[in-house]
Amino acid sequence: MKGKFLLAVCMLLLATQIGAQEVAYEEYDLDNGLHVILHQDNTAPLVTTSVMYHVGGKDRTEGRTGFAHFFEHLLFEGTKNIERGKWFEIVSSNGGRNNANTSQDRTYYYEVFPSNNLKLGLWLESERMLHPVIDQKGIDTQNEVVKEEKRLQYDNSPYGQIFPVVGKSLFKKHPYKDPNIGYMEDLDAATLEDVIAYKKKYYVPNNAVLVVAGDINIGETKKMIQDYFAPIPKGATVTRNYPLEDPITSEVETVTYDPNIQIPATIVAYRTPGFKERDAYVLDMISSYLSDGKSSKLYKKMVDEQKQALQIGAFNIGQEDYGMYLIFGLPVGDTSLDVLVSEAEEEIAKVRTDLISEKDYQKLQNKFENNFVNSNASVEGIAGSLATNYLLYGDTSLINKEIEIYRSITREEMKAVANKYLNPNQRVVIDYLPEEKPAN
Repeated sequence: MKGKFLLAVCMLLLATQIGAQEVAYEEYDLDNGLHVILHQDNTAPLVTTSVMYHVGGKDRTEGRTGFAHFFEHLLFEGTKNIERGKWFEIVSSNGGRNNANTSQDRTYYYEVFPSNNLKLGLWLESERMLHPVIDQKGIDTQNEVVKEEKRLQYDNSPYGQIFPVVGKSLFKKHPYKDPNIGYMEDLDAATLEDVIAYKKKYYVPNNAVLVVAGDINIGETKKMIQDYFAPIPKGATVTRNYPLEDPITSEVETVTYDPNIQIPATIVAYRTPGFKERDAYVLDMISSYLSDGKSSKLYKKMVDEQKQALQIGAFNIGQEDYGMYLIFGLPVGDTSLDVLVSEAEEEIAKVRTDLISEKDYQKLQNKFENNFVNSNASVEGIAGSLATNYLLYGDTSLINKEIEIYRSITREEMKAVANKYLNPNQRVVIDYLPEEKPAN
């Protein structure tokens, strides 16, 4: 009886904690199509202003890859009213910080300021959208910046070619086949007219969402947003019609070499559905079951017990059109890559053929509940979640109800989804090897 009482108390506390996590927000559209989301939290005198554009690495034409990532840099160059090179100085001198990042599906810019500088944050993002200076000098400057980033993060970084190799292996038609950063010869070949046309097509209010979160007054914030963003002209509707991939029906084996590594790696990759699909949520749970933490199936077996792997992990990488499910392993000593592949497949096969235990299922549910409780611990994080849920998932309310999807996933569903996507005949096996040294 005492145990049942304690369990009831714990469940009540968890429910209270989750209820307290609910994020209040207001959203609306300006006449030019810009979607606005406001979240008021007056607990700290900080405010995040952010704009997410629905443009990423996949939005390109053949021979002009990498434009979205390039623009992530280019749109800090300067504007009609911000002198070239002064953006970061303006932000830091007013007590703020800012950053940006690009994926295959979107580009995100944000600033965090003391709340008395909300007006400045809004002005900066409206300047970026309306008045960026795009000229040959800025293009040449940022071209060199991107090349240096590619050298540091891809060309000269250990295992830096993993995602380009996986993308090229899993996709033959869809733009996901090319790396987000693009190919440098494409950026070198781009003309000023190419770059201006790209800006005109994608960096328009009706292809973006503005989120303001933090210590704000809703009425005053709406007035500032109207003043700064409403005059920006609406762009043409962005349409996408990317080719569909043919199913992978037999195992593909490939080898790649990396001069920056000494320990080989194996990568087993599966093409999976886009992150809006329910099956993608189930794959999240499968990857957590297999490799999240030292008690997970792959880690416990291959690292702890059998001493076959230095590292082993299963990762569900979400993207808008197609996802990628990866098994990544580093062998111990003379353990072959084939052994890592077969041992990992043995654990995946168990998910396909048997229901996971009720105990493991409850551990998974507890883990996802805990992740949900902690997911919106900062106003900055809330701003990013609101933007992502609206722009990419088409449902802002996921910030409060996404946990309901994970709660509803059953053990039977995990088995069914593993059978649907994680079979040997649907995978690409990549031997990722140190570059062979030439014989003397």
